[in-house]
Amino acid sequence: MSLPLGVILAGGLATRMGGGDKALLQVGGQTLLARVIDRLEPQVTGMALNANGDAARFQGFGLPVLPDSIAGYPGPLAGVLAGLDWAAGQGAEAIVTVAADTPFFPTDLVAVLQDTAQGMAHPLVLAATPRGEEKTRSMSRSGLIRHPTFGLWPVALRDDLRAALEEGIKKVVIWTEKHGGREAVFDTDNSDPFFNVNTPEDLEAAEAMV
Repeated sequence: MSLPLGVILAGGLATRMGGGDKALLQVGGQTLLARVIDRLEPQVTGMALNANGDAARFQGFGLPVLPDSIAGYPGPLAGVLAGLDWAAGQGAEAIVTVAADTPFFPTDLVAVLQDTAQGMAHPLVLAATPRGEEKTRSMSRSGLIRHPTFGLWPVALRDDLRAALEEGIKKVVIWTEKHGGREAVFDTDNSDPFFNVNTPEDLEAAEAMV
């Protein structure tokens, strides 16, 4: 399986951080976005950034900026769709998405997602980690914690995804389960590789991790 294109999702409103662009916050002397780019670049054949508003603020990163094509900030699926539409124009068959506020995601993310997708007519896989003692809203029936902004998505299903969004579906797993999506399990190794920066306290924790 050839390497996919990569799409960095930064289209949210960052309400818990007080608004603005979380991706441009600094951790260890680098922006979160720069760290995510450095981690994703070796795993994909090309990258784009899903973000809304004035694209000029990301000009220094050298990536195509893809706004949501569905109005009203309907969530990460809109960013996935923007990425799939861009990838279709590049002649690609799949994309991998990552979140712009998650700087420590696995360096073998794409390899594990693709391995899990073996045998699927349309590769559709979400990242997941084993559950600890806590319970979360993102938990699957198998007891795993899903990370729905980290996934492998097939270009072939982009029109189906567009129709689902236009019907008001916003939750990632509702759409992925409809298409038999799988979960790729990543070892936490006593730390959370999908730790993301949502609050000022999370930013301080990320600084300590760096």
